Amino acid sequence: MTVKEKLLPMLFKNRDRFISGEEAAEKLGVSRTAVWKAIASLKEEGYKITAVTNKGYRLEDDCDVLSKTEIERFAGSLADRLNITVKQTVTSTNAVLKEKADGLSEGTVLIAAEQTTGRGRFTRKFYSPSGSGIYMSIFLRPSLSASDSVLITTAAAAAVALAAEELSGRKTEIKWVNDVLIGGKKICGILTEAALDIESGRLNYAVLGIGLNAYEPDGGFQDEIKEIAGAIFEKRSDSLKNKLAAKVLTYFFRFYDTLEKRDFLKIYREKSVVTGKKILVVSANKKIPATAIGIDEDCRLEVLYDDGRKEFLSSGEISTKLL
Repeated sequence: MTVKEKLLPMLFKNRDRFISGEEAAEKLGVSRTAVWKAIASLKEEGYKITAVTNKGYRLEDDCDVLSKTEIERFAGSLADRLNITVKQTVTSTNAVLKEKADGLSEGTVLIAAEQTTGRGRFTRKFYSPSGSGIYMSIFLRPSLSASDSVLITTAAAAAVALAAEELSGRKTEIKWVNDVLIGGKKICGILTEAALDIESGRLNYAVLGIGLNAYEPDGGFQDEIKEIAGAIFEKRSDSLKNKLAAKVLTYFFRFYDTLEKRDFLKIYREKSVVTGKKILVVSANKKIPATAIGIDEDCRLEVLYDDGRKEFLSSGEISTKLL
C-alpha cells in the first residue's frame, strides 16, 4: 500500500481531532515529507483537509468525493486487473477512451465527477452535473460477435441493479434494454459503443459507459427530466460514491468473465419491469402498442403486437407510457 492509501483511513478514523505530521509519520513508518506529499495528493483528489501549523491535519465533513485510492480499496483484488483513472471533469468518458482505443488494454476504467458533453443512446444529451453522479467508462476487448454485444449492456444493467440495491436498501428494476430504475425513476443509463473487425465479424473493442445518479443534484434535476430521473441514495455518506463505483465494477466483471454463460440473465429477468406489461415499441417515429412477453437467451425482448404478430427486439426503444 502507498502512504496515501494508509493515511486516508487514519484521517477518517480521527476526524474529531488534528493529526500531526510527526504522529502520522511515526504510525506509518515513513518520513514527514512523505506524509506531506500524501496529503497534497489527497487534496488534488478533492478531499477537504484542513492543515494548521503546530496542530497537523484534519479531514473535514464532506468526504464523499470520487477517489482512485478509495475505489481501489473497496474493489479489493479486482483492482489488480484494472487501470483506474479518476478525473474531476471530462467531455465524455466514452469519447475519451474511444480516442485512445488503439493503445488501451482491457480493464482501463475512466471515472469522472462531471461530463460537459455526456451522451446517451441515440446521441441524446446525458445530464452529468458535478457532485451528484458517477460517470464511468470501461474499456473491453471481448471475444464477441456484433450481435452478442447486447450482452455487455444487459450484464452491466444487472450489475448496477445489484450494486445500487445492496448499498441503498431500495428495490431496483430494469427497463429493457439499458435503464435501471428505483421507484419508477431512472437512476442509471448505459451506453455500449464498439468497433467491429470487418473480416472476422467480431468486436475489436467495446467501451461500456455507465452514468449513475448517486444523489439528486443541488437544486434538483432539470425541468425536462425531473419527472423521469431519480437518485440512488436519499442522503450523503462518506465514500458512498466510491463504494458504489467499486461494487458496480465488481459485479460487472463477475458477469463479464462468464458472459457467454449468461449468469446475469436470471437477475436481469427477475428485475425486468416490462415483462407481461403493455408497452409501446418506438419504430420509425411511430409508437406501436404491444405486450412484452419476455426476454430470451440473447437478451432480445419478445413482444406480441395487438394484431397477433410476434417479434424479437434486439435493439431499439420501448415506452411504458401508453398513449
